[in-house]
Amino acid sequence: MEADEKFMAEALRQAREALDAGEIPIGAVVVWKGRVIAKGHNLTETLHDPTAHAEMIAITAATEAIGGKYLNDCTLYVTVEPCPMCAGALNWAQTGRVVYGAGDPRRGSSLYSPSLYHPRTEITAGVLAEPCSALMLDFFRSKRKEAGA
Repeated sequence: MEADEKFMAEALRQAREALDAGEIPIGAVVVWKGRVIAKGHNLTETLHDPTAHAEMIAITAATEAIGGKYLNDCTLYVTVEPCPMCAGALNWAQTGRVVYGAGDPRRGSSLYSPSLYHPRTEITAGVLAEPCSALMLDFFRSKRKEAGA
């Protein structure tokens, strides 16, 4: 398994933890020097905090792990394309690379031009896109079914 797929699989495990907790199933991990140093999944419902996205949780844990506010040498893997808020936070953290699975055509950062990311941040899209997308689609289908729609 390619390294990107290996780490995205870790992010998918985090997304499943979010799902099990009743959260929107998005997961993230931060990798530094070939190892996972931080994990996170959505906690917006649990914490009653609209900013508690998987990326935000992972960024906070990663900066604590490395003892600094910049993630220049780190890669963030996230199951769904970051929203503008998270892209902005990744910009401020000067994250070296962002890898995401499923695109987000309604709220994703790629809808905004110029890029919201730091100019040196490398973006890779579509890693394990199918399972990342399926998890989200299944979640929202079940929510609509629960609501009787």
